[in-house]
Amino acid sequence: MAIHPKLQAAFQQRNALKVISGLMNFDAERVAAVVVAADRGGATFVDIAAHVNLVKLAKELTTLPICVSAVEPEKLVAAVEVGADLVEIGNFDAFYAQGRKFTATEVLDLTHQTRAFLPHTALSVTVPHWLPLDQQVQLAEALVQAGADIIQTEGGASSQPAHAGTLGLIEKAAPTIAAAYEISRAVTVPVLCASGLSNVTGRLAIAAGASGIGVGSAINKLSSEVEMIATVRNLVESLAVPAVKASV
Repeated sequence: MAIHPKLQAAFQQRNALKVISGLMNFDAERVAAVVVAADRGGATFVDIAAHVNLVKLAKELTTLPICVSAVEPEKLVAAVEVGADLVEIGNFDAFYAQGRKFTATEVLDLTHQTRAFLPHTALSVTVPHWLPLDQQVQLAEALVQAGADIIQTEGGASSQPAHAGTLGLIEKAAPTIAAAYEISRAVTVPVLCASGLSNVTGRLAIAAGASGIGVGSAINKLSSEVEMIATVRNLVESLAVPAVKASV
C-alpha cells in the first residue's frame, strides 16, 4: 500500500519521527498542543486517537501526515473518511495498566479486519512487547503477509530502569530496541521503534535497524509549549546524523 511520500522519504533516510499524543487522549486542548509541537518542532508525522473531531482539529493545525490509532477498525474507518493519512492498530500501552493484553491472534485478526475495511490506506501495526522476541518476529512476519505496511515495536511499559540519568534512559528503551533489531531483520517493510525512547536512545533504535522512532510521553508530560517544541527539535536533531545498521 502506498505510504505518504513524506513518510516514505523519511523511512528511506531512516530518520522518521512520529509524535504520539496517546490512544486514550481525547482532550482536544492537549492533543492540539502535541500536534503544534510536532509541527513546529519538525516531526515527520503525528499519531492521535482515532476520533473524527480530533482528526478535523489536527488538520486545521498542521500539514503533517496524520496517523490515527485504535483497536476498533470501525473507528479507523471513520477517521480516514475525514482525512487521516494512515492508521495504526496498537499503542497498546494504555491497556496494560488495565491488565489487558492483546494476543498475537487478536492483533492478526484486527489487521485482517482493518485491511478489509481500508484496502487502500497505509496500515501500521504494533507488535505487543509482552510476547517473547521470537514470537514477536513471527507475528511481524504474519502481519506483513496480512497487509501491514509498517511494523511498530514497543516495550517501555515493561522496562524497569534501575538507574537514573543516561543509563536509566538506555535501560528504559532496551525492550523496544531489542524488538526493532530482531524484527527489522525479518521483514522488508519499515520498522518504527516506539515506547520509552528519548533523544538519547533514538539513535540506538535507528542503529539497531529501525527506520524511524515514535515518542509520546517524553513530550506529553511537558506543560510548556516551548518545552514541547524544543523536545521535538532535539529528537529531530538526534536523528539527523546518518546511522549504520547494526549487524551481529
